[in-house]
Formats: sequence, structure tokens, C-alpha cells
Amino acid sequence: MTMREAHWQPLVARTIPHAIALLGVAMVWAVEREGVTCAEQWGWLGLAILTLHLVLVFLPSGPYATQGMWWSPSDLHKVEAPGWTLLDWVVGAWLELPRGLRTLGLAALSVAMFRPQTASTVENMTREGIDMVLAMDLSGSMLSKDFKPNRLESAKEVAMEFVDSRPFDRIGVVAYEGEAFTSVPITTDHIVVKNGLDQLNTGQLQGGTAIGTGLATAVNRLKGSEAESKVVVLLTDGENNAGQIEPRDAAQLSELNGIRVYTIGVGTIGKAKSPVAILPNGNYKYDWVDVRIDEATLQEIATSTGGRYFRATNADKLEEIYQEIDALERTQFNVLRYQRKTEASGAWVLLTMVALAMEFVLKSTLLKSANA
Repeated sequence: MTMREAHWQPLVARTIPHAIALLGVAMVWAVEREGVTCAEQWGWLGLAILTLHLVLVFLPSGPYATQGMWWSPSDLHKVEAPGWTLLDWVVGAWLELPRGLRTLGLAALSVAMFRPQTASTVENMTREGIDMVLAMDLSGSMLSKDFKPNRLESAKEVAMEFVDSRPFDRIGVVAYEGEAFTSVPITTDHIVVKNGLDQLNTGQLQGGTAIGTGLATAVNRLKGSEAESKVVVLLTDGENNAGQIEPRDAAQLSELNGIRVYTIGVGTIGKAKSPVAILPNGNYKYDWVDVRIDEATLQEIATSTGGRYFRATNADKLEEIYQEIDALERTQFNVLRYQRKTEASGAWVLLTMVALAMEFVLKSTLLKSANA
């Protein structure tokens, strides 16, 4: 190996600690830079100082120049300089370690001077809530087979899909035949609401169709609500023929309490195969019966309360009606977005202090004589 070639080996050895320091800082910054913004531009001054430091490190006769200690004086006059061993490379890098630590400290300080900050978007969402009660007719005629498998099962299935489409609303369930009861109080637990709907069956109450009583019960569940919007969806397939409360009186009660009522008449046009009697074995006897829905009263209830009346002649139409009600009664949200910034320069400052402290310790102890 010639003397010219041999001089590159100390230079490369001295480069190793600086390269590791710069590469380490670059890799950490590459990992953390996503979502990070820089609040200051002073980091460019830090980078200028770091560049000056590196220039001085590698100036042959600069203030950082390392004493030539790789060969003995007897070797220096030879045309062929001795080759480097692994130990020579380790020693060369070890002697340059303090200045490598200074490079690390200056690089970390440059990052810190940019004042990196992490920003997180925080949303404060408030809703103009809707409290809603589904009032379901459970009279025997709801077992009519003009819907598959019958009106009640079809209405329950569509109602459960409607509940799924309104995740932010409080919903309750009222069931009525000749009497009425609250199956599920208004709640945000929609699993409970859907279970309550699923468990509804005819014969749970005295027979008949008490539309007024069912509506009044639903209104009572909502009248104490502080929600911005209060809604009843009342479904029936017949005429009011039971109960102590007239449908018009229940509608007035709804109007006084600011409750909108959407009414749905369920049943085909003409005749439907409906239960007409209960056989000794408990099964229903079916026959073709005229479908009679008091549409005038249902229309009046809806109009007087600010709602609408719908007629569902089949399961598909019933599903469309619930979708239309869903579109009419959308929950309103007020969303306040703001950014919260967190300083991320602390770790870089700490790294600077640790690196410079280690440089001082090494120069003052293990490498004191080499850096004299």
C-alpha cells in the first residue's frame, strides 16, 4: 500500500462516528416527522454551525486535527506503508468518538431549534338530539298475510333497520292493542330497542285497536324530554275501536307538547287474508277480509302535529316510508374543531445535553491524553 493510499484509511475511520451520528438523527426524524410542524426557523442556524463543525473536523491542519499516530517514525520513510488491521479501524473510530458525539449534539440541537410540534385535531361535537318513540299496533289483524310472513313481522323487521340507521338518537317503543304499554323507554341502547321490537307479539294485551291510547302513551314518554326534536312514528292497520282516549285528543296532546307524529297505515288495497277466529288448538283461522284503515284520522293526526301520513301497501313500500322519515328527521350536529399542539423539542434538547456531556467525560478521562 502506498503512502497516498494509506492516508485515506485514517480519514475514513474518523468519518465513522460522524456518519453514525448524522444517520441516527436523520432516521429518527424521518420516523417522527409525520404530523410534525416546525414553529421556528432558527434550526437553519444550527445546521450552519453543524456544517462549520464538520468542515473543521476534516481540515488537515484545522483545530480538530488528530495527531498522526498510525505508524512509527521508522515506517514513514517507506514507499509502502503498513496495511491497517481491524484493531487500527476500531482505534481510529474510538479516537474520533468525542467529536462524533459533538456532531450528534449539534445535529440534535439543530432539530430542537426548529421547535418541532405535534398537532392533534380535537372535535367537540354536540347534537341537537331527536327523541323518538315507535308506536306499534299489535292487534290480531297485524297477522294478515298480505305482507310476508305477516304485517307485524314485516313491520318489526323494517323498524329494526330504521333503528340501525339512527345511531345517535334516543328511541323508545310503545305497543298497543285494546290497551297500550311501554315496551322500551327512550334510550340510546339500540340493542335493547331492537330486542324490545323483536319480542312484540299479538295477544299481549286486551284485544282491539286503541290508536288514541297508543299515541297518548307515546306522547307521555316524550313530553318530559328536553330534546330539540320529539317524534312519534305510529303504525296501525285498522280503525280506533278501543281505549278511553280518542285519536284526535291524543293528537292535540302531541301538538301541545311540540311532538311531531308520522302515521303509517299498513295494509293492501282491497281484501287480505286475515285472522277471523282462534281455533281450539290455539291457531288462527284465516279468511279474506276487507282492509279498513281510518286514513282520514291518521292524516288529521299527522297534519295537526306537523308530521305526515304514509300508506304502506307492501313490505317494500313500508321500507321506503321509513327511509323517507329517516331523511326528514336527521339529527343536527354542531362540530367545533380545533388543533392542540404539543412541543416535541424536549427529547432533542435532552439528546444534545447527553451527547455533549459524554464528549466532555471521554475527553476528560479515557481520551484525555489523545486529545491533549
